[in-house]
Amino acid sequence: MNESTTDAAGPAAPRTADRAELEKFAARAAAWWDPNGPFKTLHDINPLRVDYIAERVALNGARVLDVGCGGGILAEALARRGARVVGIDLAAPGLEAAREHAAAQGLAIEYVCASAAEIAAREPGAFDVVTCLELLEHVPNADEVVAACARALKPGGSAFFSTINRNLKSFLLAIVGAEYVLGLLPRGTHEYVKLIRPSELARACRAAGLALRDLTGLHYNLLTGACTLGGNVDVNYLAHAVKPEAA
Repeated sequence: MNESTTDAAGPAAPRTADRAELEKFAARAAAWWDPNGPFKTLHDINPLRVDYIAERVALNGARVLDVGCGGGILAEALARRGARVVGIDLAAPGLEAAREHAAAQGLAIEYVCASAAEIAAREPGAFDVVTCLELLEHVPNADEVVAACARALKPGGSAFFSTINRNLKSFLLAIVGAEYVLGLLPRGTHEYVKLIRPSELARACRAAGLALRDLTGLHYNLLTGACTLGGNVDVNYLAHAVKPEAA
């Protein structure tokens, strides 16, 4: 991997990670499981995210790699559906919060402080499913993360991504509205230049050898907190891609 430093955020910051982003999430680690705290929106949308995945793959018994797992909100939900989950992140305090919460819930989830590239190098083609949700807009090179997710997948396996589109509407809703007007997210959570258009994600998937099967809008009402799936992908969206079976 690449040169890195060791601090509270974690032992490594490869070029697919942003040290400032890691430190930002590390500082909020104690709040991961507060449903009304800075990760409230993740708690609100998580049931929809899990349903989207479960409708497209069989989770019971599947080996799942959750990339950028944070405090384990998605990882725990997948484990409750019967998946054998490995959650990875480079922010060590969040991983500790994830371990403690999973243990208290009696859930057997393996949490590792590592990047997707490191796991893909150690266990290429080892996972039935790879999830990478709400992460790509926080890294300096999203294409490399997508490629690492693809390398970790078994032939025939599924990758799931979610991120935020880059346009005026998403800037006004996801950044100005959510962070600066309503305070649903801490200010500075998202940077406009790091947001990812669906066409860019599709291109990254193709370059990584993944076949994009679906793009679905994930809609969050900033005033009511109501969440729905479907329709346009103007702001938040989910993607399902498949690694072709070996010839």
